[in-house]
This record gives sequence, structure tokens and C-alpha cells, in this order.
Amino acid sequence: MPHTAVSIGDQVFAHDGGEAFGAVRGVHAHALLVYVEGIGDVTVPAAAVTAVHADKVVVNVKQLPDDIQRAINKAHNREEPGA
Repeated sequence: MPHTAVSIGDQVFAHDGGEAFGAVRGVHAHALLVYVEGIGDVTVPAAAVTAVHADKVVVNVKQLPDDIQRAINKAHNREEPGA
């Protein structure tokens, strides 16, 4: 995980400039606890964090389990008009 401090409440993104898919609920030495709409709290390993800046945490979603990836995609689809 990058050395910039992660704080509870930081928004979590799949890439810079995208929409947030979750929020940090816990910070641990080797992982973050992230709330994801549609699935609840999930553990995101520190190795999946690619950037931390301006109250944002960017995660390489491809490093997360398939069920979490699907939940993130569903959370984004629910936010799109007509989805």
C-alpha cells in the first residue's frame, strides 16, 4: 500500500477519475475494510491499492475476488440512468 495515510471515510475507486465504489471503514497493516454497496464490508489487501491521495484510495479491482468484482460492477450499474 502506498505510504500516504489512508483514513476511515476515504472514498475507494477502481481508477482515477472514475466513480467511487466504496468507502474505507477500517485501516489495518496489510488490508483495508471497505464498504461496497450491494455486498457490504469486504477486505481489500494492501497489495491491491495502487494510489492514495486527496481522500481517495485507488484499487486494482482485478486483484480482488470475482464476487467482489461483480458487486463493484453492479454498484456502478445501479447508479446509471435506466440501469
